[in-house]
Amino acid sequence: MALGQVLYLTGKEIEAEDSVKQALSIDGKNVPALYALGRIYYQQKRFPEAVAQLQKTIGLDPKHYKAWDNLGVCYDALNRDSDALRSFFKALDLVMKDHQDYDWAHANLADFFLRRNEYEKAFQLAAEAARRNPGSARNCFLTGKALVKLEKFDLSLRWLERAAELDPTYPEAFYLLAQTYRKMDRSEDSARALARFRELSKSPPARR
Repeated sequence: MALGQVLYLTGKEIEAEDSVKQALSIDGKNVPALYALGRIYYQQKRFPEAVAQLQKTIGLDPKHYKAWDNLGVCYDALNRDSDALRSFFKALDLVMKDHQDYDWAHANLADFFLRRNEYEKAFQLAAEAARRNPGSARNCFLTGKALVKLEKFDLSLRWLERAAELDPTYPEAFYLLAQTYRKMDRSEDSARALARFRELSKSPPARR
């Protein structure tokens, strides 16, 4: 199982899948292996298969907050909004007090609400994710994006600039920075951010 995790983290997904499946052939109730297989299927965009493995995970461990969170992400990808919300909120319940270092549940639900134009909810969740993990460029970006949508441009810049500082290879951060600078009549800053976005867009997207 440890080998499967190493292979997965180094991007060798096919080898990781084989290793995890071998572990499950020995013990079909191996919770870490079930969760790992669900994550691999998610990365491969095999969402129904990912859901099946994550459901098995929480069936054996109902307090597996990472599985609930990832289940929400998979349901979101399948446009099953009610199931996604149920899973996300379950994950939030589990991490509220006992897992203060886990920021992904708040960030993933913030992203969910941003894409459904519920910007105030998205801001509250993204800000909490950033409080839990201020070193995450994604958390800062989502907070800044929510503030842009709420037309709080001055406040948004602090977050977007921080996201770009934390991850200088984050194209979405530079694109939104360019748009926000333009709205604030900072044309030179907008041009620089847009040039950086175009430069980054030539490279394959990074996983976040």
